[in-house]
Amino acid sequence: ASDVDALCACKILQALFQCDHVQYTLVPVSGWQELETAFLEHKDQFKYFVFINCGANVDLLEILQPEEDTYFFVCDSHRPINVVNVYNETQVKLLVKQGDDLDVPAYDDIFRDEEDEEELSEDESDGSEPSDKRRRFEEVPFCLQNEVRALCSFTLSFCFPFTIFFHLFVCFPPFRWAIVGLTDQWVQDKITQMKYVTDIGVLQRHVSRHNHRNEDEENSLSIDCMRIAFEYDLRLALYQHWSLYESLCNTSYTSANLKLWSVQGQKRLQEFLADMGLPLKQVKQKFNSMDMSLKENLREMIEESANKFGMKDLRVQTFSIHFGFKNKFLASDIVYATASLMESIEKEGPETTNFIKALDSLSRGNLDKLHQGLDLAKKQLCAIQQTVASCICTNLVISQGPFLYCSLMEGMPDVKLFSKPVSLCLLSKYLLKSFVCSTKNKRCKLLPLIMAAPMDVEQGTVIMVGIPPETESSDKKNFFGRAFEKAADSTNSRTLHNHFDMSIIELKTEDRSKFLDALISLLS
Repeated sequence: ASDVDALCACKILQALFQCDHVQYTLVPVSGWQELETAFLEHKDQFKYFVFINCGANVDLLEILQPEEDTYFFVCDSHRPINVVNVYNETQVKLLVKQGDDLDVPAYDDIFRDEEDEEELSEDESDGSEPSDKRRRFEEVPFCLQNEVRALCSFTLSFCFPFTIFFHLFVCFPPFRWAIVGLTDQWVQDKITQMKYVTDIGVLQRHVSRHNHRNEDEENSLSIDCMRIAFEYDLRLALYQHWSLYESLCNTSYTSANLKLWSVQGQKRLQEFLADMGLPLKQVKQKFNSMDMSLKENLREMIEESANKFGMKDLRVQTFSIHFGFKNKFLASDIVYATASLMESIEKEGPETTNFIKALDSLSRGNLDKLHQGLDLAKKQLCAIQQTVASCICTNLVISQGPFLYCSLMEGMPDVKLFSKPVSLCLLSKYLLKSFVCSTKNKRCKLLPLIMAAPMDVEQGTVIMVGIPPETESSDKKNFFGRAFEKAADSTNSRTLHNHFDMSIIELKTEDRSKFLDALISLLS
């Protein structure tokens, strides 16, 4: 799949294959249509397929119709998992982190003998089914289907990278990719803060153990080697590669809490900087050019002032990666850079070009691509904050009853960027955080958000994403995927459910009104 977490898993898998001299073919896919096409092209050459961050939430055997000697290994963080995949013990192998309990209902609760249904023809069951004498899950009543999906719908963090990391640590320590995979899940708001802190602590113990082995003289590393260090750092996007002022303005956490889209918010920013005693001349130049006397105690100064302005979580646990003296990156820096390369709207050759560039940026030998990604990430973050400010100031976020709704109009600045799923999801999460901080309506603070953006003007389509409410107790479960399916079916709306994330769909513009009406009725 085309996301940073999947790329990190891919890098780990590539390294492991290289160690064992295993030949493989890597095929990037961005949706179900591309996945089916890729499988048809390669099914005669290969019998074993590994799906990274795709494939778990649909019935793979029904969609792909493989031969009996074809096997799928699925490592996917998308939820809910299709129960047919869970109970298929022959061709579909789900790879999940050891200790994770899927809490799937009992087999007999969701399947039953077909021989009890005399009207069913004998050819409805075949060898690829979970059982030759079981009916399909889709025939279960809708109320039970919802229960099954609810039980299976929990968030799994950086599934594949961390699993491989634990099992093969002694042979190969893929720290940086596991760290970046986890950080991507946190940046994209796919896991809770508690889950992030727990898993970052586990990684810290392994990194510390590995670093300790290199402290003695016999095993000391060259200064040019890669070094990974755990540290408490600022929750400011790309600040070490930007100016502190621009980072404060374009980080979701600080922008939302200071309400920087308003005149009053800009005044609060000036007061915040004054409280720290930082001159504007210093904070508006590149971080690397700031006076050393200011940078030495910068984190403590910012954290102390942030507490006064209600930003008590500005410090976060993370890792930094050093390549010699010159190049230092926080894990979040790499996440933003790689994601921006993946969804770059600049046309540079085949569709797979962005994927290859993003994958290359995770290698130490391609730091030029990583720096290119940082530049794109700065533009993306600026575009997101400008769009958030525009949506809030023009009251584009409206309450539709059971959810909030915002639609971007064709012609808005940078609207083309948000036709990409990851960028639109990031914008949606930033917008919801900012809206919750700006509104006085307590009910609206607890509502999820549906956001739409123009997809293809010529074909008259929009891309739509649904995200869960922005609450501290939120478990990050997202049930919009099933709701979108039901709303589309009940209104005969022309939709395309092509994304691996079921909460993202494409919709014909003229069908949007009746689709939203059906959603309101369904979720009320």
